[in-house]
Amino acid sequence: MIRRNPRGDRPEVADGAFVDPTAIVCGKVVVEEDVFIGPYAVVRADETDGDGGMETVRIGRGSNVQDGVVIHSKSGAAVTVGARTSIAHRAIVHGPCTVGDGVFVGFNAVLFDCAIGDGAVIRHNAVVEGCRVPPGRHVPSTTTVRSDADAAGLPRVPADVRAFSEDVAETNIELARGYRGLGGRL
Repeated sequence: MIRRNPRGDRPEVADGAFVDPTAIVCGKVVVEEDVFIGPYAVVRADETDGDGGMETVRIGRGSNVQDGVVIHSKSGAAVTVGARTSIAHRAIVHGPCTVGDGVFVGFNAVLFDCAIGDGAVIRHNAVVEGCRVPPGRHVPSTTTVRSDADAAGLPRVPADVRAFSEDVAETNIELARGYRGLGGRL
């Protein structure tokens, strides 16, 4: 469902994107080309700051927001998801937050008030808050990262994990195209 927020902002969804009919995309949201937004995902830009202002929630070209993901922001802060980034099932991305290009965010992971560098991998059930994860770093499953010092000590993304992340991104671009090709015959 594509809908306005209480302020009247309506999402901008590229013609080449696919939003599942069970998903909710609300408010000041930009969804770029070849994006796949899966069943029961929620992408909301509806809270304002103290002055009534609101930044955009942006989902970059070729990215995917999988089943049950929640993307939201506190007090109108921006959320940016880069290009060819995967946000896997039931993850939460809560702004303010910047997620770079080619990032993988695993099942049930939680990102809050953080910046994730290009090519980073945040594995399943990990929590990242209040810090910057450098590009190309690997946050193993169930790890909690709460400071820049913790993030600086993270290992590089292993080659097999990088290949998996790239495969997920490509698979979901093809899903967006395939579902779009069905038109109204869902």
